[in-house]
Order: sequence, then structure tokens, then C-alpha cells
Amino acid sequence: MFRSLLVANRGEIACRIVRTARRMGLRCIAVYSEADAQALHVELADEAYPIGPPPAASSYLRIDRIIEAARRAGAEAIHPGYGFLAENPDFAEACAQAGIVFVGPPASAIRAMGSKAAAKALMAEAGVPLVPGYHGADQSDARLAAEAERIGYPVLIKASAGGGGRGMHIVERAADFADALAAARRVAKAAFGDDRVLLERYLRRPRHIEVQVLGDAHGTILDLHTRDCSVQRRYQKVVEEAPAPGLPHPVRAGLARAAVEAARAVGYRNAGTVEFIAEGDAFYFMEMNTRLQVEHPVTELITGLDLVEWQLRIAAGEALPFREPPPATGHAVEVRLCAEDPTLDWRPAVGRLDRFLLPQDMTGVRIDTGVREGDAITPFYDSMIAKVIAHGADRAAALRRLAAALAEIRIDGIATNLDLLRRVVGHPAFHAGDLSTGFIAAHADDLLAAPRPVPDRALIAAAAALLLDEEDRAERFARDSGDPHSPWNRRDGWRLHGVASAETELIQDGVARRVRAEYGPGCWTLRFTAASGEPVALSVRARRGLDRDSLLLDLDGVRTRATVRRYGDDIVVTLAGAEPASATLTVRQTLGTAAAALAVSGSVAAPIPGRVVKVLVEPGQMVARGETLVILEAMKTELRIAAPADGTVLRLGVQAGDLVAEGTELAFVEPQVSA
Repeated sequence: MFRSLLVANRGEIACRIVRTARRMGLRCIAVYSEADAQALHVELADEAYPIGPPPAASSYLRIDRIIEAARRAGAEAIHPGYGFLAENPDFAEACAQAGIVFVGPPASAIRAMGSKAAAKALMAEAGVPLVPGYHGADQSDARLAAEAERIGYPVLIKASAGGGGRGMHIVERAADFADALAAARRVAKAAFGDDRVLLERYLRRPRHIEVQVLGDAHGTILDLHTRDCSVQRRYQKVVEEAPAPGLPHPVRAGLARAAVEAARAVGYRNAGTVEFIAEGDAFYFMEMNTRLQVEHPVTELITGLDLVEWQLRIAAGEALPFREPPPATGHAVEVRLCAEDPTLDWRPAVGRLDRFLLPQDMTGVRIDTGVREGDAITPFYDSMIAKVIAHGADRAAALRRLAAALAEIRIDGIATNLDLLRRVVGHPAFHAGDLSTGFIAAHADDLLAAPRPVPDRALIAAAAALLLDEEDRAERFARDSGDPHSPWNRRDGWRLHGVASAETELIQDGVARRVRAEYGPGCWTLRFTAASGEPVALSVRARRGLDRDSLLLDLDGVRTRATVRRYGDDIVVTLAGAEPASATLTVRQTLGTAAAALAVSGSVAAPIPGRVVKVLVEPGQMVARGETLVILEAMKTELRIAAPADGTVLRLGVQAGDLVAEGTELAFVEPQVSA
């Protein structure tokens, strides 16, 4: 076994690899970009080396800088993790040329499976079932259009060199094929440096099933059971579980055989995943990921194996000690907690994790993360915050544990998909195993519903927190005034004439609710309009709990508690045992006001830092409300920035290729004035 390991990655996977490597007694070496100088993976490693500016192309994708860091550190092996250079055969070869062990498959296997088209041809020779499609070298528009007609609509266009759903387009009819092809090529070229595509018949209700394989250098290749990764958004996985539920034994056995044959056909070594698309009892080869998968923890939990440990042992030349797959024990489910807003077309989010609290009861629960409370999610890398994984004796038990864990997680300061994950895990169709890649779209009314109105208790807690803050300020003023016993410095709101009162306006999602507080002996009377529309007058007592953010409330004799945190004008209220569990309110002014002003004025701004992929309009052009003006790429996602109103494009602030900050004006649309 080698004695030192450089992890050529960042974030959650780098942390996860370091933990196993350290347990095995290896010296762990990290690399980091300028954006990651204070990152958790840097802190966990024994040594860390800078490799360049924040953009991945200037740091984590620089083979020369990573090899140089390995030389400087004296690293005997390099683990690529997933993403970045993990499936780059040139990187594997560069490691070999530098005399460094590459923890992964041979470069030949990566190259064979790196092109989807070539891989499918290889799989056809090996007898692995394929979806009807076209994977040929002739990439002319005419040939591709003709092949689409032969396959029959709907067809799926996929980037030949790609993965992660990037460059995929479903085309329902021939009239839309040319535009979809152009978009797929554009994304493929930008993401992979290769604009070749392949075509496949699009299956209406497919499942995404994959098989984990593990092979050593001594000829043993084993399957480690199935995973279901059907619950996706934009072709990227949201929920994964093992074993795949509801598969008849003959289908499971067929998938295992096909996966092993696929790996054997390319002389595979180390950990890898063979992915299939399935409908009914039929399944078809989709691709092979020649690396560790994001969802590998669910396989670890049902097999008891540490896949990273076996990656390292295999890379060091050890043979697998077993000739049959270990039996699957229980069931495991994983969800990806990401910085994104599902209600805004999955818009990626950037910002600071002002609060990141994990469950107190971790029985049967595992959380893999690369960030801590206070860390920033930047626009340079993937939006994943953490993976939450639960294991149980059966699927129902695993889901109960996962639901309990998700209910306890608290995140403030940035938009996330946490509420969506809670809804998916609790959905009856998901519990019933009614899974397909269209699950989220099919249940969008349930899963992507608009946020519920702020509960009255959240409004009360926010107002009480503001009143306590005012009392604290009054106490400080009285203490500093030199006459703390003056009646004018009393904290109970006493006034010479009449009842003291205060008003505030709290806003959520553009809806304002006014609260009037009247001081009384030892309490306040809060007057407001309830969510039901009824006027309310409620006697409220409040005091802080063990910490400043914890509130203990007495509402007309009913005791309850809440957590209230203040971030500038924003107040985040978390209620004990309430649904929704948390709500964000804004004091006196709404964040939507600025956006509305921009919409009225016609200025269209970048909602997030990113790169301009394409500008679809020009000055003087008439546009309709909702028409795409600019395509912006950020955090592996294409955002279509639309016109806020019918009108005329007066000016453009960017061009294709520009890097823009949040708030940069992309275009200015003069609204059409109604007669």
C-alpha cells in the first residue's frame, strides 16, 4: 500500500476520501483554488497546495498544476474523486508518466467509455441491450434529422462526450429538431469541448437503474447490487436508493450480468457504475461512469463495504477477498441537498450558510458534506451542500429515518431544495415505489407548490423578537443615560397619557402583514389580521431561552417556542413542530420591491454570477413578455433570462462569453405603453 495520497478534488467528495485514507494511515494531501483557501477539505488534509484561480478551468481542471502539486508533496497516489478530471484519460496517463498511482480504472477503459457513441458500439458487440438510436460518425444536420425520423419521435439528443444530463434535449416533433440540436451542440462544446451528439428513442416512463461494479487487477469483477436514481430534475439525480425497489429477480439478475459483461469488455479495474434505462421488464445500457458515483453511500450501507477503501486497495494491487457479491442488508436512501430554488426553475443559489444545523439523532443516518456553518456557496462549482443518507431494515424504515433527519435540518442564508426533499420523501407515490425519471414533473403540483402563507405563530414570534430587541435597546439607553430610574426610561412602554404602542410591517413573498403591539402589565397585546382574514387581538409574553435566538412564548396561556434569527432586514423564524417548519419575513420593506422596480424600469439583471452563453436579441428588437433575451450559465445550469414585459430592447449590456456578477444589467427593455 502506498503511504501518501493526493485528492484531486474539493468539497464533499474530497472530505469523504480524506476520512477513509486517514483511517488507513495514509498521509493526505489536498489541492485548492483561491476560492477554496478556507474550505473544509483543506482543513482536514495533512497538507494543501494552491493550484490557481477560482474557475475550475484554471485550477481543478489543470492537469499540469495538480501533477506539480503531487510532485512537490511527494504523493505516491492520486484519487480524482468524481467530476473534474475523474473521467479524463489524459489525466490517468499523466499520473502514470509521473510515476504516480492513479486511483481509478486504466486510461484505456476511461477512453472506451468516455464517448457514449463508441461505448454503445462496444456494448452491442458484447451483447448488452441498447435503446434504439444512432451513434454514428456522420454528424451532419441532414443525417441526424434523417436518423431521428427513422428512430421515431420523441427522440432524445445527448452529448456524446457528456454526462450529468448536460446537453440533453427531448424533441417531440421534427419541427423542433434543428433548434434542439443546436442547443445540445452548444452546451456539449462548452462543457466537454466536443459537440458531437447521439440520438436515442425517448422512453415515456423510464426508470434510471444502475449497477455498482468493483474489479481488481486479478480478473475478478463483481456487481454490488442495483441502485434506483429515477427521481431527477433536469436529468440530474435528486434521490438515490439501493437496492432498486420493485425489480423482479430475473430483471435484477439480468442487470447484474449485463453490468459485469460491460465492465469486462473494457478490461475494467477499480470501482465503476454501469447505468441502464428501464421500462417494464426491459432494460437498456445507457453509459458507464468510470469513477466513484455521488450516490455510492447507499451501496456502502447495504453491503458494509467502504468503496473508497477498496478503490485504494485495488489501486495498490490487492485482490478482492471475495468471489461473490456480499449480500444486500436492508435498504438505503440518499437525497442531494443543494443550493437552488426549485420554485424558480431550479435556479442555483449562492451565498453564505448563516446556519447549518444537522439532526441530533443520527441513528441509521449518514451525512456527507464539504461545508460548515458560515461557509459560502460560490458560483464556481457544484451547488450540492450535503448528501443525507438513511439506512433501515427495509425501505419503509429507511424512509422514516430519512424523513426524521430532513425535518431536523436547518439552513439559513441561502435558498435550498430542502422543502422539496421533504415533500418527495413524504409523497405517497414515492412510498409506493411508483418511480420514473418524470416523477417530479408528474407530481409538480404537490412537490413544487408555492410556499404556504406565513403561519400566524411565525408572525407573532417575529414581532415578539423585534419587541424584545427594542426593550434591550431601551435598557441600554437607560443604563447609559445616568438616570436608569427615570419613568421615561421604563422598559414596559409606560406613557403619561394612554397606552404605548408600536407598529411594524412584516412581508413574505410580497404580501405585507401589519402588526400593532400595545404594551400592558408584563405583556403585549398584538393586533393583526390572521391568515384566515379574521382580526386577532392576542396577549403575548415572551422571553429568550438558553441562547439569544431561542424564544419562549406564552400566547393567551398557550406555551410554545421558536427560533428567530435576524439578518439585516430579514427575519428567519423556525417553529417547533410546524409545517412549514420555517419562514422568512422582511421588516418594513420587501426584497421583491427592488425586483419589481427593475421590472417596471425595464432593466433586466443577472440573478446570479455566471457566464453569458448566448444573446438572442439585438437593440431595437420588439420582444414579448417571457421571451428569452439572454442565456446565462451558472453552476452547471443554463438560465434563460426573459423579458419582464412586452416592449423594445433599447440596449444590451453583455455579449456571449462575458462573465457577469449578480445584478449586472444584461439588457434594457422599454415597456410597451398601453393606449
